[in-house]
Amino acid sequence: MSTTDFTETQLQVREAVRTLCTHFSNEYWRARDETSTDPHAFHSALAKAGWLGIALPERYGGSGLGISEATLMMQTISESGAGIAGAQAIHANVYATQPLALFGSEAQRSDTIPRIIGGEWRMCFGVTEPGAGLDTLRMGTVAKRETDHGDRSEYVISGQKIWITCAQVAQRMMLLARTKARGEVEKPSQALSLFCIPLDRSAPGLEMRRIKKMGGRAVDANEVFFDGYRVPADCLVGKEGEGFKIILHGMNAERCLLAGEALGLGYAALARASTYARERNVFERPIGMNQGIAHPLADAYMRLEAAKLATYHAARLYDASKTDETISQDAIGIAANSAKYLAAEAAFTACERAVLTHGGMGYAQEYDVERWFRECLVPRIAPVSREMILNYIGEKVLELPRSY
Repeated sequence: MSTTDFTETQLQVREAVRTLCTHFSNEYWRARDETSTDPHAFHSALAKAGWLGIALPERYGGSGLGISEATLMMQTISESGAGIAGAQAIHANVYATQPLALFGSEAQRSDTIPRIIGGEWRMCFGVTEPGAGLDTLRMGTVAKRETDHGDRSEYVISGQKIWITCAQVAQRMMLLARTKARGEVEKPSQALSLFCIPLDRSAPGLEMRRIKKMGGRAVDANEVFFDGYRVPADCLVGKEGEGFKIILHGMNAERCLLAGEALGLGYAALARASTYARERNVFERPIGMNQGIAHPLADAYMRLEAAKLATYHAARLYDASKTDETISQDAIGIAANSAKYLAAEAAFTACERAVLTHGGMGYAQEYDVERWFRECLVPRIAPVSREMILNYIGEKVLELPRSY
């Protein structure tokens, strides 16, 4: 990968994270994938080195850097061979804390953020529902406020979330839930509120079921069921009815991070394929001498480089918007969604061609490209599909009629 245009700080981040990742070999990640075992040691190592607070405020123990640096960190983790699974082990700890850092109360921030950074707590993000999918404004999970005779207030949560990563190992969840019916508000978005809730598995009303999945098996994905689950009223982040607006800050950051993770996966696969093409001899010469091998790999490299430019443009916009009021949320959304789309497609191309370059050996676990290929579907699907990004660009950029 060309490192032109990265700052000295960003290159230092990349080198330090790369060095840390060398202690976690491909054998480590293969074993975690095969046994569906959480990479706890990897998470702990990153926490001990302070990397979980890369984009969080210094006053809470963070580094105070930006999403640009966090994106490069996630790319480096994925590129090390850890893949999407390695990055997803800390993914929510990096982006789901952004809304909390921006809109949480001082008590919420000082209680939660240092524990996330230190690795004592892990975070998950609860938005997606089986009955709503990408139609977030129609979600059904309800948080009803109740006050007892002692004037103590709680929210009682009922509903279901799905595809919640790391819920099995998380101590906190950033939860988006309905606090009003759609008919009670002027805009559907004003019916949703954001909470930072404890996950007390011994309390009534909370159940989790792990989903068996194709790739990224080292990190758990779950259905989470709430049935009268009670949380303190001070779990509310910001004000009631502002949850959807608040999570947009986290969603744009997440798209940048996931784009970086996809890039890392693509670069890892391309490097492995190039090495194999140089070393594998058939008909008394390296297979990389054949243009049928060389050209698809060269094309994959150019796609990754183009997607890289889009990714770090989006991340820089996100960071600059904190001090530059002329940068709109729409501009950030367009850039972040475009980056996620392009990086996911480039990663898929690179991973597929890496498998094909290896021929039959590409199907073998020991070469890792089959693991990365299984994982490269994630950024094409989540957290928003390719088709919805195309819809978004059509509407926001091309001013075409909305189709959904």
